[in-house]
Amino acid sequence: MADFAELEAQDGIRFSWNIWPSNKIEATKCVVPFGAFYQLLKPLENMPVLPYEPLRCKGCMAVLNPFSRVDFHGKMWVCPFCYTRNHFPQHYAGISEQNQPAELFPQYTTVEYKLNRPPAPPPAFLLVVDTCIIEEELSAIKASLTQALSLVPENALVGLITFGTHVQVHELGFAECSKSWIFRGNKDVTPLKVIEHLALRKNPQAQQHPQQQQRGGVGRFLLPVADCEFQLTAVLDELQKDAFPVQPDERPGRCTGTALAVAAGLLSGSCAGQGGRIILLTGGPCTEGAGAVVGKSNEEAMRSHKDLEKDSAPHFRKACKYYESVAAQLVSQNHTLDVFACALDQCGLAEMKVCVERTSGHMILAESFNHEVFKKSFQRLFTFTDTESSRAMGTAFNGLFEVYTSRDVKGNVKVSGALGPAASAEKRTSSVSDISVGMGNTCAWKLPGLDESTTMAVFFDIASKDAGSGAGQAPGMQFYVQFVTTYEALNGETRMRVSTCTRRWAESNSPAELIPGFDQEAAAVLVARLCTYKMETEDEYDATRWLDRMLIRLASRFGEYQKDVPDSFQLSPTFSIFPQFMFNLRRSQFVQVFGNSPDETVYFRSVLHRESVLNSLVMIQPTLLSYSFNGPPEPALLDVSAMSPDKILLLDAYFSVVVFHGSTIAQWRKAKYQEQEEHEAFKLLLEAPQQEADVIMQERFPVPRFVDCDQHGSQARFLLAKLNPSATYQSNGVSGDVIFTDDVSLQVFMEHLKRLSVQSS
Repeated sequence: MADFAELEAQDGIRFSWNIWPSNKIEATKCVVPFGAFYQLLKPLENMPVLPYEPLRCKGCMAVLNPFSRVDFHGKMWVCPFCYTRNHFPQHYAGISEQNQPAELFPQYTTVEYKLNRPPAPPPAFLLVVDTCIIEEELSAIKASLTQALSLVPENALVGLITFGTHVQVHELGFAECSKSWIFRGNKDVTPLKVIEHLALRKNPQAQQHPQQQQRGGVGRFLLPVADCEFQLTAVLDELQKDAFPVQPDERPGRCTGTALAVAAGLLSGSCAGQGGRIILLTGGPCTEGAGAVVGKSNEEAMRSHKDLEKDSAPHFRKACKYYESVAAQLVSQNHTLDVFACALDQCGLAEMKVCVERTSGHMILAESFNHEVFKKSFQRLFTFTDTESSRAMGTAFNGLFEVYTSRDVKGNVKVSGALGPAASAEKRTSSVSDISVGMGNTCAWKLPGLDESTTMAVFFDIASKDAGSGAGQAPGMQFYVQFVTTYEALNGETRMRVSTCTRRWAESNSPAELIPGFDQEAAAVLVARLCTYKMETEDEYDATRWLDRMLIRLASRFGEYQKDVPDSFQLSPTFSIFPQFMFNLRRSQFVQVFGNSPDETVYFRSVLHRESVLNSLVMIQPTLLSYSFNGPPEPALLDVSAMSPDKILLLDAYFSVVVFHGSTIAQWRKAKYQEQEEHEAFKLLLEAPQQEADVIMQERFPVPRFVDCDQHGSQARFLLAKLNPSATYQSNGVSGDVIFTDDVSLQVFMEHLKRLSVQSS
């Protein structure tokens, strides 16, 4: 098989298995699910953009692609997915072997079409700001919002809602003075009530307000940046902390749920169906009205993982049900919700998760609005063109993601479901499996907002088929999968990206034939997404036990060994690193919730479910670089033995970037040797990891937390928590650093795996 990374660079696709067994029984024995990752808007070199409509099969609606069989004389093509014969339309009359359209070129397995549709209206950005925070935090929000306004395209619509005990919708189109409409925070709000209250649509019974009816939401509450920048800046300057008094033993009255309902209603009455983002900036939990996650009294603690396990969180289920209704409303309108939660306490992300994930939004968690994680991440969200300090995210709107699979005499490939930042489009065809995984019972998903990093994981089911019942002739031993993404670009163009790939069936039932096609990196991330999904949706699910049993079955199936002889066990190179990935996944923040709040756990898993394979691998198994005087930077083992007094380590754990100075290096730095001319080499050594950390942080979203620490210092825990504990306080004869933990090391883990894999059943 070709290198899996090269295949990903060509189309943005990675399969967990690249050679598939031809029947369901053999597929079940493979243990690891059959699935694929598809990076929807991955920048691809040499991808053609075609200025015409795609040609679709009349049988299954798949798009013409390089794997289609073409009859140039009869001007017909045969769909490789359903074997339907299709006639070329009149404008393809000049097609021949020497004159082929780009979508038939073998090298163009991914193409993009410019669809002939009217330009989409400019997107709307509705800012929803919490005012139940201290003045210092409010000032930081004002500064970030002012900076963001300078980055938004001038024709984009902008609106502002502030909330505390009540919700204020600011009418930016009223230039005479600051004017806002108030909604009580403890009253139920529906989109129709919002539309009626704000007079967003014409009402024949309300003839006394003709001016308001004529202007509607756009022009009153949502205005182009160029038209309202002065007014919006003035409103932000006048913005003050919520005026309602707060008792010393109570939390502030914060109606986050009502504010989101009002925001959804405003967009529903103003720009339903066009691109839009609701950007929520909150500094604490919702305590007022619908969607409350905790009571006002400080005597009532925020729910913990233990409370959720015991179902003793009084507000959790009711709040989740409320936010599900808000999510359904936003998905129907094709609008996205982004949440920036900045507080030392929890803000209710665990309840709001469904709103963010189903609308393809982003979730950012930080300690304060003054923290660099918030400031830089918020700026990145509004960066629509590349700059020296950051790269554009490639934001797009109104996405629809579809999957088409082939049917042939060897077997049917069916879609079981998908995991990612999307909502089901409820499109059921013959290619949809009865077995549901994640968002199942459909082969299409809606993504109201997407960008270059958005990655969907699609799960497949192999449905065996008798050879005599196949329609048409199977082209060799290949099967085909096509991914189709329709979206609106920021410039208003509607585009369709079509990626078609082929993989092959195994010719026998031998496990050895499947081994070369196993992509252990993609498989590890696929298992991680499935495991975290099961942890959130299944009661009494033991993730560690599930991972261990899966790994033992996989090693027993594909390892080479003699029965009951652990020392004889070995794995082929395509499987050799997979146990290490599972070891680190078991210890990661995705599976081990101890020490993390429910909000933090939801945040980590949310990012895992939207990022690419490479980024997800860094979350599961961080990378470690070692800097020393002995030579250039080199990769180091993620082990406690990597720490040395005369080295600097750079740990990239995705959510944090750690620069760790050995004790000797730290002493030299404190003695300011780097400021002396004769120690220029030491100065360069100190600067090298800092520069590499800056490069990582500029390219990543969310922006990771930066930690600069020294050996034996308190913040060294950020590194120690990720290292393999090969030397602990229980180890004998160990000189150097040890980790105070009862966790098993990778070596002990592998010994147990070998012993359990080779034992006779």
